[in-house]
Amino acid sequence: MHTRLSPSTALLLTIPPLMWAGNAVVGRMVAELVPPMMLNLLRWALAGLILLPLAAWVLRRDSGLWTHWRRFAWLGLLSVGAYNALQYLALKTSSPINVTLVAASMPIWMQLIGRLFFEAPVSRRQMLGAVLSIAGVLLVLSRGQLEALLQVQLVAGDVYILIAAVCWAFYSWMLARPGGEPDTIRGDWAAFLMAQIVYGLAWSALFAGGEWLVTDQPTVWGWPLIAALVFVAVGPAVLAYRAWGIGVQRAGPTVASFFGNLTPLLAALMSAALLGELPQLYHAAAFVLIVAGIVVSSVRR
Repeated sequence: MHTRLSPSTALLLTIPPLMWAGNAVVGRMVAELVPPMMLNLLRWALAGLILLPLAAWVLRRDSGLWTHWRRFAWLGLLSVGAYNALQYLALKTSSPINVTLVAASMPIWMQLIGRLFFEAPVSRRQMLGAVLSIAGVLLVLSRGQLEALLQVQLVAGDVYILIAAVCWAFYSWMLARPGGEPDTIRGDWAAFLMAQIVYGLAWSALFAGGEWLVTDQPTVWGWPLIAALVFVAVGPAVLAYRAWGIGVQRAGPTVASFFGNLTPLLAALMSAALLGELPQLYHAAAFVLIVAGIVVSSVRR
């Protein structure tokens, strides 16, 4: 037997859930300071400015960004425009336990969409890995008391995060299957991300404009919001997307998706740290189950 998952790839795929856990915590902290669609627009506008010194050349007419607009428009919609905006919207309208519960279905959606739209086979090991990994997530969310899960009631925010999970699954499979874009862009991580941000910002601005028409929540500027924007732009946006892109190309979308289930565990640990609570035994048990799911799904004959 051999594994597709090297230690360096595993480390790369651990960075995104760590950043995304912080993103969820920060997103909840600033929910009253900025509307969710505006938060998403500001986040990616700042991320684009950060990448500009590294990838300004991709904006040139002959770079391939504009001739392959359909490809980058879809990537920008699924990731920058839809997934992140829906996540912030879900954090505002649903409880954290519901959001992470629904998001924990990512490996299932990754396998289903890969099978239906990308002709990717699903092995028994991957199905078993999905069961183990999701069991670990449920253990964290129930705080070791599974009867607590029976009291969960789905609301609109859960639908938003479910749609977001499906968008992310499509996005990850598109990352793994080149779509004819120039190697000069795909081979340059900053340029590839910038290409997605360019079109993603157009989608984000459209969504933020619609939000402005139907809501009256103001944006409260100050150091708390500025600090939050810097974090979500540098960490969950630039660093996480860089690490995720490499990890998906190395290990494949399905294996990578199991690392996403580390997000609720890390979020629980962050919340515990902020509240001064020590990790419990069920945190360790959940970590074992989630890692077991990753290992089982990534090892093949």
